[in-house]
Amino acid sequence: MESLYEAWAKRNPSWEKRYQSTVVDVFCDYGKGVSSFLEARGKIFGAGYEIFIIAFFIGLYHNRTKPLVEDRDKKKVFGQAIQYWGNIENRIGRTSYGNLRRYIFAALIAKTDIDFIALDKGEVTLKAAVDKMMEKMEEYANYGFDYIEDKLINDPNYYFRDIAFLTEITDMLKKSSKAEDESFDDEKPDSLD
Repeated sequence: MESLYEAWAKRNPSWEKRYQSTVVDVFCDYGKGVSSFLEARGKIFGAGYEIFIIAFFIGLYHNRTKPLVEDRDKKKVFGQAIQYWGNIENRIGRTSYGNLRRYIFAALIAKTDIDFIALDKGEVTLKAAVDKMMEKMEEYANYGFDYIEDKLINDPNYYFRDIAFLTEITDMLKKSSKAEDESFDDEKPDSLD
């Protein structure tokens, strides 16, 4: 029997076409393949799913989602199932994204409302569970695409600095950690009386 991870990894998430020119084409050689000319063309990423991953984590770390448009004609996929993301290990020093795929999966398990007991009993289908996970993944990424697009509108060079995306994510983690620390400081233990 197919596992939840295997069923999820066979899927290909959707994203809104409107981000093609404002985000995806800005950072990726999407549809052109990875080559040694990647940096010469001013692109940070080769495959389109790489910016999708960044957008997903931006949405996740902000804990914000944005539903995709309903119109199927306004959505698209990158054409590569999640299980193949980053599998080309010997091109331009790339390493496999196996762990990254597992981290995304774990985050979706934690953040998606799935009744795992009902899934185990067969009361919820594997497809229904994966559909919910994909919707959550797409909504996190959609928020992230919107966030990136907004940053670029305000400062077109914002992400064109060394480690800009890494800095963006680590800053979000610091803010999240600080907010958690402050919420723990505000909590007072119950009286033992």
